[in-house]
Amino acid sequence: MTLSLISSSLVAPGMDFQTGAFVVAFLILSLGIHEAAHAWVANLCGDSTAKDMGRLTLNPIPHIDPLMTILLPAVLILSGSGFIFGGAKPVPVLYSRLRQPARDMMLVALAGPISNILIAIVLLLATKILVYTGGMSMGQLAPQVLIMSVQFNLLLAVFNMIPVPPLDGSRVLAYLLPSSLRTSFQALDRYSMLLIFVLLLSGVLGRPIMAGIDLSYTFIDGLTGGVW
Repeated sequence: MTLSLISSSLVAPGMDFQTGAFVVAFLILSLGIHEAAHAWVANLCGDSTAKDMGRLTLNPIPHIDPLMTILLPAVLILSGSGFIFGGAKPVPVLYSRLRQPARDMMLVALAGPISNILIAIVLLLATKILVYTGGMSMGQLAPQVLIMSVQFNLLLAVFNMIPVPPLDGSRVLAYLLPSSLRTSFQALDRYSMLLIFVLLLSGVLGRPIMAGIDLSYTFIDGLTGGVW
């Protein structure tokens, strides 16, 4: 399942409507690619459920959840919340259809955050090309939209790798746990959204998430030609 958390610290103060609209469009596209990556790997591992339901597509529309993608973020924005929380419609994966269920579920889970890292690399490289060879400044629309989209994709990757159900990181942790503990841990799925909201409201995730974004940015900055 793809969940996103947009902290107010990542949103540029005074961002105009045009910039915001482009950033939201990139974010929705990124959520769709994240879910399509889950579907693609699931299909490779033997479960074609998502593919059969039309979810193995880069078209973001099949991945939109009316509540999580539209209504909840809109309510938080209108209420002046310090963060914007939302997500895409989860890709269905049938555990029993995977060739090696525990391992393959981990691979399916990892595909989403990896896709966001790859998107961030492409967008950061595009930003540097525009600035260094296109004569554009960071204050102009295109570089500003791209760099914010880089940050949001890194946020998607880092946030979804937190090892708490239903986030992707929980599937990775489940695979790493001894089989005697795996079933008990997976049973936490029934309390998944409650766990997420408790952690968000407690504020304990703030620093680890920002540290993860900073570390990821430093990594991809180096991959795309050195310090920005």
